[in-house]
Amino acid sequence: MPSCVLAYSGGLDTSVILGWLMDEGYEVHAVYVDLGQPCEDREAILQKARDIGAASSRIVDAQEELCRDFAFPVLQWQAKYEGVYLLGTSIARPLISKVCLQVAREVGADAYAHGATGKGNDQCRFQLAAEALDPNVKLIAPWRMESFRSAFPGRTEMIAYCEERNIPVKASVAKPYSSDENCLHISYEAGALEDLEVNGVELVEFGMTTSPQQAPDAVEKVTIAFERGVPTHVNGAALSPLQIVKQLNEIGGRNGVGRIDMVENRFVGMKSRGVYEAPGMTILYDAHRVLEQLTLDRDLTHLRDRLAPEVAELVYYGFWYGAKMDALLAFIQQTQQPVTGEVTLALYKGNLMVDSRKSPYSLYDEGIATMEGGGSYNQTDAEGFLRIQGLPCRVQGRVRPRDY
Repeated sequence: MPSCVLAYSGGLDTSVILGWLMDEGYEVHAVYVDLGQPCEDREAILQKARDIGAASSRIVDAQEELCRDFAFPVLQWQAKYEGVYLLGTSIARPLISKVCLQVAREVGADAYAHGATGKGNDQCRFQLAAEALDPNVKLIAPWRMESFRSAFPGRTEMIAYCEERNIPVKASVAKPYSSDENCLHISYEAGALEDLEVNGVELVEFGMTTSPQQAPDAVEKVTIAFERGVPTHVNGAALSPLQIVKQLNEIGGRNGVGRIDMVENRFVGMKSRGVYEAPGMTILYDAHRVLEQLTLDRDLTHLRDRLAPEVAELVYYGFWYGAKMDALLAFIQQTQQPVTGEVTLALYKGNLMVDSRKSPYSLYDEGIATMEGGGSYNQTDAEGFLRIQGLPCRVQGRVRPRDY
């Protein structure tokens, strides 16, 4: 009997897929990759998989790895997809594939199955990561199979399938949108959010953040310390990467920080509308940028900023395990060597303001920068500098005069 590992959430889709894979003759090993997503009872989810007939089911807690090895390197790049999205879902998918393939190797499974649809980005991220790690992997994506879609054209058929096989399905009123959550963020899309005239921020019931309007009427300050571009302390306390993200989620969340509503370009070609919240990561991005302003050379910073959209695309599209990404990750590690110090931000009703900053490697020299008289900068030197810089402009101006 062929066997497969299924990236399993315990919800309706993956429960049906588990049963369907068994109907197709597979021995199924269910893997719940714990990335901080909320659910009532993880053990109950595993038991549900076993009750359906899974050969095995397990939880793998990868939250710390997600923050340390995936989110923080992307943070160091200041990478935001299309200038806005902090990539919370995108970052998690290659890690899920990695964990599932590790289990597949352990149990000797022949294939790796997931529940991503054929219209979205996640199918790309799952598959591209899996094929990079195991070029011979067999992928099973039921939603891309006509036979599966014919059997399950909608929720009614899926629920009926579960009832026939005594698969427990929680009866609930469908939300007017779908959501995906991990410790980094929550995304909301589809359903009523597909109408761009609907105010997404008013429609969504946010899980991490209070609205800026309802946030406290007082400024809250938070101090974040970095070592070589990696966050290490919050308000003086040394914390693990996951603890840092969680604590900043709480601090940012109660102050209404980190909500966005955007229309983005999916890798598969269509535009889609997403509402996101990422309070902790939003704070880290701001604090990290402020510290870099002190510690990084101008030309290096500008080069990093030109490359950051490339990194964001690689993560968003699913090319985490690729030669280009390997090289860019190595580059950013070198870049971040002097990014050590502390930043204090003031949070107020969704806003982030710089309160103070310091670094032992600060390149800021008040004696040079001061607008007062004296100092170590000789303004006379600027005369020759500008004559040389302006030479091409003067030559071109004589040859091709401009109207003015």
